[in-house]
Amino acid sequence: MSKFNAVLFVLCAALLSNAPAAWAKEAHKKKPKPTKSSKVLDKAAQPFGERADVMRFGAELAAEQGWDAPALQALLAQAKSVPAVQRLIMPGPPGSAKDWGAYRARFVEPRRLQAGLAFWEQNAAALARAQEQYGVPAELIVGLIGVETFYGQITGGFRVIDALSTLSFDFPSGRSDRSAFFRSELVEFLKLTRREGLDPLSVKGSFAGAMGWPQFMPSSWNKHAVDFDGDGHIDLMQSPADAIGSVAHYLANFGWQRGMPTHYSVALPVETTARAKLLAPDILPSFSSTQLQALGAQPSEAALAHSGPLAVVELQMGAAAPVYWLGSENFYALTRYNWSSYYAMAVIEMGQALRLLRQAR
Repeated sequence: MSKFNAVLFVLCAALLSNAPAAWAKEAHKKKPKPTKSSKVLDKAAQPFGERADVMRFGAELAAEQGWDAPALQALLAQAKSVPAVQRLIMPGPPGSAKDWGAYRARFVEPRRLQAGLAFWEQNAAALARAQEQYGVPAELIVGLIGVETFYGQITGGFRVIDALSTLSFDFPSGRSDRSAFFRSELVEFLKLTRREGLDPLSVKGSFAGAMGWPQFMPSSWNKHAVDFDGDGHIDLMQSPADAIGSVAHYLANFGWQRGMPTHYSVALPVETTARAKLLAPDILPSFSSTQLQALGAQPSEAALAHSGPLAVVELQMGAAAPVYWLGSENFYALTRYNWSSYYAMAVIEMGQALRLLRQAR
């Protein structure tokens, strides 16, 4: 057995143990290439048509941006209200136990690892350049894109204009209303498609309107995406280089610090009051190593040498006892991409596994 296969075998064993016309004229009608994403079929979806609130939104936006109002309204009239989007935006059932082992195994698994190695090999130069320019390790960028979209294989099958319009004008009841947020994202999406020459009726993404290899929302694309391949366009759906540079730029903009570890090991006190105080800030770095010790925690030697604030991160393990880590400001920066400690740790461990496999080759 080769060293590479041996490392892959060990990693896999660990995983198993964790068991409209005028508008179109202004664009270049550039359509994204088809992806392997499954098509979303929802026969209950209905066009908004000339619904009053949608037409009013179009008229106001056109006046604000200096766009052609009839063309924009005609475009919005073709957007559909999609019941599947309304269902998917709702939170999961209450009371279901979180399980870090099961969550990790969804991503750090053999097929995704093999795809990650191929992605790294094919884009090594762009990854090295992004690491040098922004300070974000190549392994972390590769891990994040792997967790997000399986390296472009799962990017979403909803028309983005439908997803954003549904959540803007038909946001479901039963949870806090985020329609204002999605209306702002719809505005950003329309700006993006005009600037990049994309057909707004053809762009596909997630049920929430996230797009491309790194699953950027339109506002994130407009603020943080970069033309990393130098072709004059930012294309997160067909350019891995642009995706790589944009992920690194995003994390740098959210406070990523070159050379800082993401997390450290820790033992928490048994005493419940002290433990509750340590867990209260959640993933926000709030404690110095001295404060951690004063509350009965036992940070690792590396954590004791860390000069910045740290957060106590809890990862529940279903029916088993939770595991705990100390998250640095870089761990917190990762959660700005997706506000979940489980997500951040999956990205980290995906990247670490890929680095080990790459070194074993």
